[in-house]
Amino acid sequence: MEEETKKRLDEQDELLKKIYISTEKTRKYFLWTLIASLVVFILPLIGMIFVIPKFLSVYTNGLGGF
Repeated sequence: MEEETKKRLDEQDELLKKIYISTEKTRKYFLWTLIASLVVFILPLIGMIFVIPKFLSVYTNGLGGF
């Protein structure tokens, strides 16, 4: 009986290790997905901070300084 219990505990331990590895891979995947999403969203906003004033300056000068 004791040998069977030890065997089952060892099997469960092995399965828990596999589950842990899988969840860590999933966590890293979600982390990099979040980082990529932020880069795709935030960098264009930062670029617009510099581009829009320049565009408006050129546009208003082209209209004759209104």
